[in-house]
Amino acid sequence: MEIIQFPDFTHDARKRWNSIPTEQQRRLLSNVWCGTCRSETTITGYSGKIARGQLILEGRCSHCGGEVARVIES
Repeated sequence: MEIIQFPDFTHDARKRWNSIPTEQQRRLLSNVWCGTCRSETTITGYSGKIARGQLILEGRCSHCGGEVARVIES
């Protein structure tokens, strides 16, 4: 899976995301919980922001297309 940079990351979120090694980014993207599928999935079409000091990725489940989010603690 190739890591693609999306323009809808906030400046601080992009900076934090880019500080994470590529292999770890891949693992984080493929380890997201989908409440609809009730299983682990891969996040697609994601954006990033910082909230309460944590990096939040919001996007879609690769299986059902439902909304998912991933919190990446600092």
